[in-house]
Amino acid sequence: QVQLVESGGGLVQPGSSLLLSCAASGFEGSGFSFGSYFMGWYRQVSGKERELVAMITGDSTITTYGDSVKGRFTVSRDNGKNTVYLQMNSLRPEDTAVYLCHAQGTWGNPSAYWGQGTQVTVSS
Repeated sequence: QVQLVESGGGLVQPGSSLLLSCAASGFEGSGFSFGSYFMGWYRQVSGKERELVAMITGDSTITTYGDSVKGRFTVSRDNGKNTVYLQMNSLRPEDTAVYLCHAQGTWGNPSAYWGQGTQVTVSS
């Protein structure tokens, strides 16, 4: 059973940095390796639609960012550790949200998984 577990959230002041991690497990039984999944970070604020923050391909050759985080956030992954990261710099109050990790199967694999999320609060 595939599980995604986010960590690293917290309460920080504007201008601070945070590193989020998403540890993935259980891919052995799915028939597809962690490295075959596109991994994404989304965020959600109560009452608003879930927003794509960043996405990275399995081989890390392509990354995509939401307009509001470009130049401040960096997504990366370590396939040897089944982990994806989100380095968040120059945090703003509007970055406050629950950050969720997402795995999207590729190459004929329709599977997709979500983590439970980690709260990030940016406030002075």
